[in-house]
Amino acid sequence: MKVSLWKVGFGALFLACVGYGFVELRGADGVSGLVEKRREVRELEQENQQLHKLIEAQKARIERLRGNPEEQELEIRKRLKLMKQGEKSFILQEQKK
Repeated sequence: MKVSLWKVGFGALFLACVGYGFVELRGADGVSGLVEKRREVRELEQENQQLHKLIEAQKARIERLRGNPEEQELEIRKRLKLMKQGEKSFILQEQKK
């Protein structure tokens, strides 16, 4: 039985393509790399959502302070640790358990 040269060449080309595809799909840019990139994108999207929530909370806090001068003054005094004349400040130590 004679096998034609065309069939042998086609078989070798097919095996080379399959081997090349197998090596490429296993590499860092292959399927495992794609799965890793998708996981990283999901994590970054979650972090982005958390940051957007934090930004919205900070914007709401700023608007609340803008609308209430007394609360704004209390916030400034609290951050700068300022007291009005006649006020007393007590510093308590934490008790050890």
